[in-house]
Amino acid sequence: MKLKNLEFLIDGHGDVTLGRVGPVRCAAIACDEDQQLAALVRDKRESFEALLVRLDAAIGKAWEDEVRIDEING
Repeated sequence: MKLKNLEFLIDGHGDVTLGRVGPVRCAAIACDEDQQLAALVRDKRESFEALLVRLDAAIGKAWEDEVRIDEING
């Protein structure tokens, strides 16, 4: 599994948060140095690996298409 967008952020170009966020039991949030790129909510049936793959794709979409996904705030 290659998660190049997540790896880029973790290597010092941003932040990734995984876990409880307020009332959300399991969230995955990615931010670069300037803004939030994606905020995803893990579905009850979704594996942790699937959440990471989905987060990596959402980060790519934010960078390439300037489309930001925010499942937490709507």
